[in-house]
Amino acid sequence: MPAQRKLGRATDMRLSILRGLVTTLVVKGRIETTEARAKEVKRIAEKLITMAVREKNNFTTRGLLVSSAKLDGKGRKILKSVTSKNGNKYDVVSRELKTDMSQVDEPSRLAARRRAIQWLNKSHDENGKTVNPVNILFDTVAAKYEDRAGGYTRIVKIGPRRGDAAEMAVLELI
Repeated sequence: MPAQRKLGRATDMRLSILRGLVTTLVVKGRIETTEARAKEVKRIAEKLITMAVREKNNFTTRGLLVSSAKLDGKGRKILKSVTSKNGNKYDVVSRELKTDMSQVDEPSRLAARRRAIQWLNKSHDENGKTVNPVNILFDTVAAKYEDRAGGYTRIVKIGPRRGDAAEMAVLELI
């Protein structure tokens, strides 16, 4: 038995379709597709969500020293005059050091994020801004299903499609 249904497509086309559907499911929470595709996407999405729930809190925070340009009230960089060893004068951007708190993933969480990247494509929201579905999966979706032990999705059959009579279904996150 193959790992996935063939869906009547070549491997590269099939994987591309599945990646797009899984990404849309994670980002929007609901997709409408054929029943066979919905069953395949459900298998993939359940595994990704389980992996994200397991690795949800597996990170540490660390302060990093960051250098940035000083800005004036209008948001412009502040310049200061400096004289070189040769006597030449030039302007240099005045800089300040700040400590930024950043999240550092443990190795197992990093590996899980990389496995999720294989199935999730970068996408855009309604405003055209780029959305990283891996962040949505690990931050929003995993937090939503933290206390649940599986069964994160539901397939609802909606009848045949007009035109080719393919059985249609709605796949949604519970």
